[in-house]
Amino acid sequence: MAILKAKDVAKMDFKSRNDRMKDLRMELIKSKVGTQKATAKTKEIKRAIARINTFNVADLKVKQAGKKQ
Repeated sequence: MAILKAKDVAKMDFKSRNDRMKDLRMELIKSKVGTQKATAKTKEIKRAIARINTFNVADLKVKQAGKKQ
């Protein structure tokens, strides 16, 4: 579930990205409960969260730039 490509994230709207991020954060918490070290699954979930966050920040910057003009 955690594998997300940048082009897939770009197709999502802001609300669906936030919903997906909530799901990924819950999955990350669940995966950390049983392990001591960071596994490949944990790393992939973190990467997916970072990708979504990057697109959300970029969208917010574009919206703020549009409001200033």
